Amino acid sequence: MGTNGSTVLESLEPLRQGLPPIDPAAVSSSASCALPTRYEAVRGARQFTKSTLASWELSDRFDDVALVVSELVTNALRHALPADTPREDGNEPPVRLHLMRWTSRLVCAVRDPSHASPEPREPQDLENCAAESGRGLFLVESFADSWGWHPLAGTLRGKVVWALFRLQAEG
Repeated sequence: MGTNGSTVLESLEPLRQGLPPIDPAAVSSSASCALPTRYEAVRGARQFTKSTLASWELSDRFDDVALVVSELVTNALRHALPADTPREDGNEPPVRLHLMRWTSRLVCAVRDPSHASPEPREPQDLENCAAESGRGLFLVESFADSWGWHPLAGTLRGKVVWALFRLQAEG
């Protein structure tokens, strides 16, 4: 676990859409954790999210945020890792969860090594209620205020898929 979300944040230009500019130095709180390349990582990501939101006094947002985190991490594990990705090689884990909080917004971002864009399914493709996959980005879109993705630049390779939640202003 770590607390440096600014490296990822600096590459998230799409977060500026429709919002005041985000200054990486203005992040009031951030936390990140490396995730193992196993599906059990989804449970760990939810636990990390729960404890982080509790420390930020945002426990009331846990259900929506945890659902989105679960979907983003699952997608990274399922679609963004090549089949030959080493599962435990001692190097920097290929999937990382970042949580960043400002006064009026919370961002969940999942970094993975793929450059491929996330592909949301069309609404008509989601009509089959028995389908076991394909609803992830639809759920992200439904529960977050906005979401997107951005390729990483510099020494980091891959992309970040992010979801933004607006927070109620205190007062």
